[in-house]
Parts: sequence; C-alpha cells; structure tokens
Amino acid sequence: MADVTQPRSLGAMLTARRGGRSWHWTDVFTWTYLVFGVFLMFFPVVWLVLSSFKTPAGLLEFPPTLLPLGQIEQTVEGYDDPLLMFKVTMEDGSVRELAQVRRIGIIAQMVDPAVPGETIKVPIASREPIREFRVAWENYTRPLERFNFLTYLKNSVVVTTVATLVTLLINSMAAFGLSIYEFRGRNAVMLFVIGTLMIPITIILVPAYLVVTELGMVNTLWAVILPGAATPTGVFLLRQYMLTIPRDLIEAARMDRASEWSIYWRIVLPLSLPAIAVLAIFSVMWRWNDFLWPLIVLNRSEVYTLQIGLNAFQGELDVQWHYVLAMTVIALIPVTLVFAFLQRFITTGIASSGMK
Repeated sequence: MADVTQPRSLGAMLTARRGGRSWHWTDVFTWTYLVFGVFLMFFPVVWLVLSSFKTPAGLLEFPPTLLPLGQIEQTVEGYDDPLLMFKVTMEDGSVRELAQVRRIGIIAQMVDPAVPGETIKVPIASREPIREFRVAWENYTRPLERFNFLTYLKNSVVVTTVATLVTLLINSMAAFGLSIYEFRGRNAVMLFVIGTLMIPITIILVPAYLVVTELGMVNTLWAVILPGAATPTGVFLLRQYMLTIPRDLIEAARMDRASEWSIYWRIVLPLSLPAIAVLAIFSVMWRWNDFLWPLIVLNRSEVYTLQIGLNAFQGELDVQWHYVLAMTVIALIPVTLVFAFLQRFITTGIASSGMK
C-alpha cells in the first residue's frame, strides 16, 4: 500500500484530476480561477516592466502595445531633428514610406526622404506608424547620470534598514512586557495600543512635525526613522505570538537565575522569529513606500528618499513617465528580494499570532 503521506511532485500536482484521467467540472473551475488570479496579480507588474523600456512616444501611443515598440525615425535633409516614419496609403492605392513634418488637425504634412523638397498633405487616417522592437535602455541610465538617484536609493536603504531594526527592537520589547509579565491593567494597555490604529495619520502630522522641529531633526534621515518606530500593529502581532511560548521555559530560565534581558534576548526572540520576520516584511514595505511624511520633513534634495526623488520627474506641465516607470522597477527590486527571502515565515507567523 502506497504511503499517502509521501509528498507529491509538482508535476503530479499539476496533472491531478478529480475525475481520474478525465476532466471534472471542478478541475475546470479551479484552473480557470487560478489562471485568472495569476493574470490579475502579475499582469500589471509585467506591463510595468515592459513599459519601462518604452520610449516617451511609445508610452503615448493608442492603442497601447505590450512590447516596447518604437517608431522609426529618419534624418531628412533640410530638417534639424529626425522625423517619424509612416506607411501612407495614397489615393491611387499605392503605399509609400513618408516622414511626417508636422500635423495640423486631421491633416499631416509629410515628405519623401528621397525628395525632401516636396511636401505632401495626407489625412492622418491613411497613415500607419512604422515600428520596430526597441529597448530604451536610456530610461535606466539617464536618471543615474542626470539626477541624484543613487543618493535617493542610498537614503531609502538607510532609512528602511535602520527603521526596521529600531521597529523590531522597540515593538518586541513592548510585546515582551505585555505578554510575559502579569500586572494589573495589562489588557487595558493593549486595548489602548490597538485603539491607536483608529487614529488617522493626518491627525498627528502637525503634532509630530512640531516635535521633530523642536528636536532639530528636520531635513535629517532621523526625522523619517524615529517617529514611526513603534507601531501598534507590530506590538499586537508580536504579543499574540509570544503568548504561545510555554511559560515553563520562562520559569525554568528564572530558576537558573537568568536575567530578564537574557530571557528576552536568548529565549523569547529566537522563538518569535516567524512573527519577527512577518513584522520585518511589513516594516520594509511601510518605510520603503512611505511618501507623505518624508515629503513634509525633508526639504533638501541630498536627503530625499527614493519616493520623494521619483516625484522630481513630475513637472508642472509634463511628467517624464519613461523615467518614472524605470525607476519604479528599480524601487521594486529590494522589497521583492526581502519578501522572497522571508516569505516562508509569513504563514507561520500570522497563523500563530492570531491575525486574520
């Protein structure tokens, strides 16, 4: 008799059918639901990555294209800038490749690159852009050369790393006190901590800014790191997980004359690693994507974080979307790596902490 507890291979899982070898309607429904879910989650990311390699003209094309296709340009005698090339269907049915000089309403003025002195007026409905597969690598290289993007990236890495470490330390210490120690009013304190989740961030922006100003931390990275170090979500998550740690371990450590710091550092923290990993992922996402608070307390470009730096590509009348998309892809890489490294702890940490 086969061992039913033996793990199945990925191929066996993908080819399993409820109806044996034939398809059951539940198999069709399951696969349809899964494929639709994968498409819904990953298609925007794929679109973002492919669009980051498009030229500015390619981003404005309608209908949009999935692949980074660029319109061919050609240098024409008598014109300073290269002209866009089109396939034009003439009145006699012939097709010519012409370069567009300008467009006025529904009429485009075009020239033949071989005969640049003759201007041809063509309805825009009878022309079609000549495209080629073109990867605009300059979307990634030019921001690194013309803007302080590496400085913004470094500031975001520093803020995210230091803020995450401080958040894990403060929240774990608070959760340790609220889970291990028995004292009157412990539940009331926890309710007060959870109740702060109902306070909108916009209400405390002014008081927090006044405190930061009095401490002289405006235009420093500490102004972004310290105000959000203690989070009610982190305290609640870690406390719920620490409540599952057997009290016999704590009492045994105390009988061996271990200090409270040793119990916290050597026993409770190692046993709480799954919940700490989940909080680390949350903290990295919070700090890496934070925009409003850094925008308020940082006014000098040398201390801008990545999200504030991306805002520099947006002008009053024009948005450089090709740069925004390319730098957004780079901004996604660190968070993706952290999530991929710590994702195995998410299910265990959340399930054991009682969060739903």
